[in-house]
Amino acid sequence: MKRLLAVAAAAILLAAQPAAAQSILRDAETEAMFADMSTPLIKAAGLSPRDVKVVLINDDSINAFVAGGQTVYVHSGLLQAADNANQVQGVIAHELGHIADGHVVLADRGMKPAMGITLLSMVLGLAAIAAGSGEAGAGLMALGQQAGLGKYLAFSRTQESTADAAGARYLSTAGITGKGMLSFFKKLQQQEYRYGVENIDPFMQTHPLSGERIAHLTADLQASPAWNTPSDPALEERFRRVKAKLEGYVMPAERTLADFPDTDNTVYAHYARAYAYHKAGYPDKADAESAALLKAKPNDPYFLEIRGQILLEAGRPADALVPLRRATEGSGNNPLIATTFGHALIATEDKTNYPEAIKVLRIATQRDDDNPFAWYQLGTAYELTGDTARAALATAERASMTGDQRTAAQSARYAMARIPANTADWIRAQDIAMAAQNDMDDNPKKYKRK
Repeated sequence: MKRLLAVAAAAILLAAQPAAAQSILRDAETEAMFADMSTPLIKAAGLSPRDVKVVLINDDSINAFVAGGQTVYVHSGLLQAADNANQVQGVIAHELGHIADGHVVLADRGMKPAMGITLLSMVLGLAAIAAGSGEAGAGLMALGQQAGLGKYLAFSRTQESTADAAGARYLSTAGITGKGMLSFFKKLQQQEYRYGVENIDPFMQTHPLSGERIAHLTADLQASPAWNTPSDPALEERFRRVKAKLEGYVMPAERTLADFPDTDNTVYAHYARAYAYHKAGYPDKADAESAALLKAKPNDPYFLEIRGQILLEAGRPADALVPLRRATEGSGNNPLIATTFGHALIATEDKTNYPEAIKVLRIATQRDDDNPFAWYQLGTAYELTGDTARAALATAERASMTGDQRTAAQSARYAMARIPANTADWIRAQDIAMAAQNDMDDNPKKYKRK
């Protein structure tokens, strides 16, 4: 019976979970674009831009989701499928509806009734089997599982419709046209037609069918004062750049070079080919594309960043310093770009560059609370200058961030023993050690030594 109950529970849980993310893609230009396109919507939702993040996931499916907290996850496939920035804003507005209305937290309201139906059918089915009616019992269990799943899916569709309506309100309040939201739903509708919408059971979907969503939203979106407001041209330009570089990074090089042949001399084509050649192991061709970008816009921090990254990863860290320093300064010390600059300073193996690396990386780690690589580089710089205590503290920070609490506790204690007591670094080491130890005490099986 326990096995059968577990199977039934798993069926409903799978329906409730968002698509599994492959990996997070961090890119300074993309994150800046997400922040700027989402800030008016976040404010319209009554949330704080300081607390809400839009994160890019490396997944080629057309999807976006929230999974608790105040983070919107956007798949790279969605960005590639979108025609413009306004369509992405429509998706973000919808996901903010889930956050503002607490849909993830309220998921139990849909789960518990569905689970109750499933468990009751299990009990009745097993009773029938025990009484000698095997086929009837199996039928009861199958019907119960289907009814339970249907109950949950109906709840999910209601949440999605509520998020659609909320997203439409946020767009209007922010003064952003809803044309992108509608056109993206029409794009999804075309996919449904392609796969045979007549074969799709609308009652077995987590979302209403796209045609239904379009019908419910059109009047409200068209009635908004922002309906005929043009999308921000500067934002649309940034989107085209990000979309091109993303294709160069995530798509096979052959696909990118077919989409952006050498005869295409637009900025977008140079950007896409720079990443494609760099990823495919053609540093000279990648460098030539980055040079073309800088010829068009010599002071663009993101063009300087890719030039420096190409040089650094081609084994020329000294040559990478000038573009990366300028990129760091031009981006207002963006922590992701600054981390690459700090890496290049260390990679020169020139001792005179290490103090600057420490300065740059300390600022980067203070401004970005989710960058383990920056802490790794900072720890390396400290180690190279003989400051083993702060190297251990950097290791503790990185281990704590990645969930390695045993290493975090050990490294933090090492740092505490060698850093003057009650200083800022000593207090930080103490905090990490205590938090790590508490986590290990609360989860002894997880950290049991093998």
